[in-house]
Amino acid sequence: MPTAVPPASAEPPTSSASASASDSASLLPGVVRVERPVVPAAVPVPAADPVPVPDAGAPRRRAAFRPDVEGLRGVAVLSVLAYHAAVPGLTGGYVGVDVFFVISGFLITGLLTGSSSGGSSGRPPGLVDFLARRARRILPAAAVVLVATAVAGGVLLDPLRGTDLARDLIAAAGQYANWRFVGQQTDYLAAGRDPSPLQHFWSLGVENQFYLLWGVLLLGLARHLHGRRRTAATLLVTAGVGAASLVLCIQWTQTSAPLAYFSTVGRLWEFTAGALAALLGGVLGRGGWARRIVGWGGLAAVVAPVLLYDHTTPFPGTAALLPVLGTAAVLLAGPGAAPDAGRLLGTRPLRAAGRLSYAWYLWHWPVLTIAQARYGTLSWPVQLALVAAAALPAWLTLRLVEQPLRYGSSPAPRRGLAVGASALVIPLIAGLTLGGGTVRALGTAGTPTVAPAGAVDGPGLLAPGTRVTGLTPSLARARADFPPGKGCEIPLNADTSPRCLFGDENSPDRVVLLGDSHAGQWISAGIAIAEQRHWALEVLVKPGCPLATLTVRNDVLGRTFDECDRWRENTLTRLATGPRPRLILMAGLNRYGSQDERARGWTRTLDRLAATGAPLAYLGDTPMAGKDVPTCLAASDGRSDACFFPRATAFEPDPMLDGGLAARYGVRVVDVGPLLCPGSGPDCPAVLEGVVLYRDTGHITDTLARVLAPRLDRALLGPA
Repeated sequence: MPTAVPPASAEPPTSSASASASDSASLLPGVVRVERPVVPAAVPVPAADPVPVPDAGAPRRRAAFRPDVEGLRGVAVLSVLAYHAAVPGLTGGYVGVDVFFVISGFLITGLLTGSSSGGSSGRPPGLVDFLARRARRILPAAAVVLVATAVAGGVLLDPLRGTDLARDLIAAAGQYANWRFVGQQTDYLAAGRDPSPLQHFWSLGVENQFYLLWGVLLLGLARHLHGRRRTAATLLVTAGVGAASLVLCIQWTQTSAPLAYFSTVGRLWEFTAGALAALLGGVLGRGGWARRIVGWGGLAAVVAPVLLYDHTTPFPGTAALLPVLGTAAVLLAGPGAAPDAGRLLGTRPLRAAGRLSYAWYLWHWPVLTIAQARYGTLSWPVQLALVAAAALPAWLTLRLVEQPLRYGSSPAPRRGLAVGASALVIPLIAGLTLGGGTVRALGTAGTPTVAPAGAVDGPGLLAPGTRVTGLTPSLARARADFPPGKGCEIPLNADTSPRCLFGDENSPDRVVLLGDSHAGQWISAGIAIAEQRHWALEVLVKPGCPLATLTVRNDVLGRTFDECDRWRENTLTRLATGPRPRLILMAGLNRYGSQDERARGWTRTLDRLAATGAPLAYLGDTPMAGKDVPTCLAASDGRSDACFFPRATAFEPDPMLDGGLAARYGVRVVDVGPLLCPGSGPDCPAVLEGVVLYRDTGHITDTLARVLAPRLDRALLGPA
């Protein structure tokens, strides 16, 4: 079934009001919303001028404070918070994460080169000193939020969501959350889940990975090169890395949006834009109209996407160029005394938001997502109130954790690394503890479920005399109760199905199962039908792709699903030119396009399939629950009478069932909808006779498919 575009979340930057660039340059994690991912990076308060970094223990010379950068962080975090609160009109607020990434690149490059204006007179820090200060600056506040989220999740979330949260917590503490979410969002069958309370930590992972890479790269250049050669090499490397990353980002935005959005490689170019602004900081001179025009133009380029972009904008890709280049322009223009952009950004309200941005960003997303998981969808004024309320724990974190560790602890690298290590280990322990508690609550997944015997006909789901004690599959297994042969359901960017056979693979007779993931959910039933007659089952399935000939948009890719059209054409040609099947069994989600579009699309497809001369059969679509059923059942203590969903939204008009197409083309139809949603009441059940019907929001469990196999066999082919 079609899924929403990977949510993007914006992460707020780290804050500091008057620190030197060396201590204030830090990153900010970003949060992801269900429709569009956005994540600003937390960054410390930067300095524009050279920042000499003496040996550990020696007195540090403070760099010039940049109030405009602190205010720019305030603009970024406010736009992200407004976006996550669904404030009308601010539909592109997720670009705040890009602003944060550019600022981080600016600050860190200025620190590592000893200058934010292109010179190299300053002395850069050692790698250990650099990493120690980053750890002390960023990780403790993150650890506080992670532990608090683990506690809140254990108390307020159901055990299944708690299990997911425990895994996310371990990834966030290990600084690889971005890669975990890449994997989830590129998995079609997992991409539609509710966003994690820690999804915004993907940006923190990106930032820390960037810090490590950039520290090794630039400090390595500083060790072997000096003076102008070092400056030229740094410029060349920065431009080269940025160009390569931008090319990949644009390409991935078209082919794999989650990889472009969450991966470090796809985001590096945004950091390098800030790095180039640091290296070329003096190019505009100290004053004049050029700086004002660049500053105002840059600020306009930052604000415009907040108002003009929305969840349908392919992002990041070329769309990210506007806020990224705008941020770099503001940084190049610098602060000024005249009525310029820097003066506006340096106003007290924006600077106050900038100081709080890192902690505020860390806190607001868990508050929002846990509240919505607990109480359901909230209106935007309520979400905005929750975001505002998150400022209180953010302020406490700033005062009690960030500032004391930043200004009060020893600058010795060994102390900073010890603080960082503790900030990694404590959340890991919290994640393991939470995970252990949810496993005890749910029980282990155990061995695969043995499906109870299903009825061959009649109003009952199970065979006469068959009873189920408890729930099957168990709630610990329900989400993972997939059909065999998951490799048969090809990835989104593939346009040809592999040879995927079950049953008697050498038999000249074969059943072809054809369609999208709502066809793939019937693989086990198809295997049972084929084995009953010593036939082969061939699976030709592409998730998210309608068998009816119509072009659709894929929200995971963020664009028109061209691979679907190519796969359908390749598959229909393959069936027309290959050996004729004994039966072509069609199935699929009945939600693509309008009813008229589906009818026209099915007509075009049926013309092609009827020409093969093979018998055709169609499985009506199963009811759409519209909610994560295993999670709902877990939150309801596994009560089988819980988690009903409206009949009115469970079904859509089906041109194959209701439009006369099946009769026109001689298609045999089997509709299990009335069996799974019996009676005529307003609701449909999530559990029937002890069998959990759905593994997510709309796909049936493999256990149910095996229970229904005898019924399908009889309805499609009669007695064996």
